[in-house]
Parts: sequence; C-alpha cells; structure tokens
Amino acid sequence: MAREFQRGHKAKISDLTAGTDLYVGVQISGPGLSFDISCFGLDADDRLSDDRYFIFFNQPKSPEESLQQLGAQAGDTDSFRVTLDRVPADIRRLSFTAALDGAGQMSQIAPGYIRIVAGGEEVARYAFSGAEFSTERAVMLGDFYFKDVWRFAAVGQGFDGGLDALLRNFGGEVMEEEPAPEPTAAPGFAPPGGAPAPGFAPPGGAAEPQPQPAPSFAPPATPAAPAPPEPSAPQPPP
Repeated sequence: MAREFQRGHKAKISDLTAGTDLYVGVQISGPGLSFDISCFGLDADDRLSDDRYFIFFNQPKSPEESLQQLGAQAGDTDSFRVTLDRVPADIRRLSFTAALDGAGQMSQIAPGYIRIVAGGEEVARYAFSGAEFSTERAVMLGDFYFKDVWRFAAVGQGFDGGLDALLRNFGGEVMEEEPAPEPTAAPGFAPPGGAPAPGFAPPGGAAEPQPQPAPSFAPPATPAAPAPPEPSAPQPPP
C-alpha cells in the first residue's frame, strides 16, 4: 500500500522501496488550464549548474539517461523515469515542478498528486489541490534529495511566475523557445535476473509486443530448362 505524504513530510527512499529505478507520475489539471511539468537537477547549492539536467518538453533526458521524461500515461499528466544510482555525484536534488502555460492561477487546479512507483507498484503519494494555493502560477511539487542517502520530500510550495521564473530562480538561463522534438516511445527495460530490488515498471503497464520484421524480398527461382530429348537409334531400311 502506498504511503500517503502531507506537505513537508520526508522519508528515505530506502524506507519506501529497495528499488532505485523509479517511476514518478504527476497528475495536475484544471478547466481550460495547460501545464508544463519539469524536473530540475540541482547541485549542492540548489542551483542548476548544468542546464543538461533541466528535464522538460524540449530536453526529455539527461546525458546518461538517469532522468527521462516519459509523457502522459497510466492516468498521469506527465511522468518520469529516475534511476537514482546513475545520477551524477554533483546532482544532489531533483525538483519536480508544474507551471501554468497560458492564463490562470494555481488556485484553479483540481485535486492532483505526485507519486512514486517501484516495480509497477505505487509506494508513495503526495496529494494536493487548488485550495492550498492562491495566485501562484507554478508549484514545486516534490523533491528527491541526497543527504547521506536519497530521500523524498513532499514540497507543495507555490511560486509566483511560470516556468521561466522557476528556471531563473534555480540559476538557469531562459533561452528562446525551439520547436518540440517528436515524441518517442519509452525505452524498454528488463531487470537483471535475480535482483532483489524491484526493477522499473510504470503503473499497470505492460510492454507492447515488438513487431516482427517483414520477410526480405527475393525473386522467385527460375525453373531449370528441360533437357533436350535423346536422339533415337537409326532404323534399318525395309
């Protein structure tokens, strides 16, 4: 059964699951509202010192793929794959955020959540609603942070300004927007045999069967020409 978090609650990841290859799902919605959901990989000073660890719609994975944005699935508005034992040592905090894209404010959102899934099973959830916010246009939902070990904190902190303001707050530089890349399928995954910790699996998801390759083209074989008939023996005159 998933552990329910309240705002400000914290726990070691190891108290939630033995796994380190985790699915993080965010559900957030509101009438007429659109959202940008992101993950900021921050250093020990809570700064985005390497912009390759700002994971969002235009940059859906980090260089070593320890952080990957997977998109909407399993009832979640957006989702991520986080492989904690592959996160570089200079990244000490992963901050998951949601920002309004367009008009609106966070007080208008419907009940939502951020959740952690390990091996296909939900192990933690922090639920929130618009009643907790006012005119804010962004919210810091939850953090993974390293303090001797990786831990999770339910944050739920509203933030004035949208995604650009969040980026500046973490020390990043706002670049001119580029066209979003074509969406790609989430990578396939198979846990190592005999591993005691649960492997990565989105909630209630099963890998789709891979299509079989089409047979390669080959022209039909040309039949061999029939052998000429053998000449008959000469007949004696009558």
